[in-house]
Amino acid sequence: MITDEPRATAAEEVDGRVLIDPAYLESAIGWALKPEGLCRGDVCVPVRDHEALYVGERVDLARVADALDRPFLHEGGVLVLGEPRWVRRRAAQDLEAPDFALPDLDGTIHHLDEWHGKKKLLVTFATWCGCRHDLPGWQALQDELADTGLQVIATALDEDPEDVRPFTEGIEFPVLVDREHTLADTYAISNVPTVVWIDEDERIVRPNTTMFGDDAWVDFTGISSEPSMAAIRRWARDGEVDVTPEDARGAVADLTPDQEEARLRFRLGAHLAREGDDEGATRQLGRAAELAPDDLTVWRAAMPLKGEDPFGEAFFTEFEAWKQRGAPFNGLDPVE
Repeated sequence: MITDEPRATAAEEVDGRVLIDPAYLESAIGWALKPEGLCRGDVCVPVRDHEALYVGERVDLARVADALDRPFLHEGGVLVLGEPRWVRRRAAQDLEAPDFALPDLDGTIHHLDEWHGKKKLLVTFATWCGCRHDLPGWQALQDELADTGLQVIATALDEDPEDVRPFTEGIEFPVLVDREHTLADTYAISNVPTVVWIDEDERIVRPNTTMFGDDAWVDFTGISSEPSMAAIRRWARDGEVDVTPEDARGAVADLTPDQEEARLRFRLGAHLAREGDDEGATRQLGRAAELAPDDLTVWRAAMPLKGEDPFGEAFFTEFEAWKQRGAPFNGLDPVE
């Protein structure tokens, strides 16, 4: 999976369309239009009718995004290209775990198939969540199950690896950073901690589930870690899975158009914050939160980017409102 950061473009908005000279297409989106289709490196997406991508002598970026099956947002001269929809849908329906290309805290890029042949626990967390303190619990579980080959892979939905590093002391399993929330998009993760069980052949056997590495937050969340830990032990040692493939398929809903736009605007807001445009960042992040009020990977993750305390009064106000709406979570209920 290729991660795309928001980037400035030479595109122009004309009558509601975003048009660009084909000579600048690759610099704008990382994909070049060639006779065989839209290509990036050795990967090509066939395009049957090249002319259908054009408006006059320029390329329509919406049509290009459709050909790539990716949502996009262009605003203020910056383009954000979302993750391929087909990858997320294949994960939900066919249970094929999406690959990723994410850096660890030192910048080394890792892919899911590095751990081919092992059962894998994909544990997403963030420093804006109390689950940042869960890593020692996951380390203890991996140590306990070392003879089974179980591999914990933690992924932080954070902006800066150095914010994550203090919480990884004594942690030996890989800790990756998903700054652009690309893994969160392809797995349709709506809150952390979310844990995904992935088998030896990169198949999802238990989709998105809230699981904790210990009981430090049980009074706050009402979710004990022990049922999850016991289920993981049974899976690691005996191959027992408490979810049928039929129940696993479709347990994770696809993103709605509003949710897709919210995630694009979150990424644009994060980009603007990096560029020092605090006003633009706040505007985009605020709009993202309005579009996806039940997605904590959007509205709570935006808090530190806006200079707000993700553990402060504003969080608890929004959190209570989310709970009043039934605490929506995109995935399975916690193990009981």
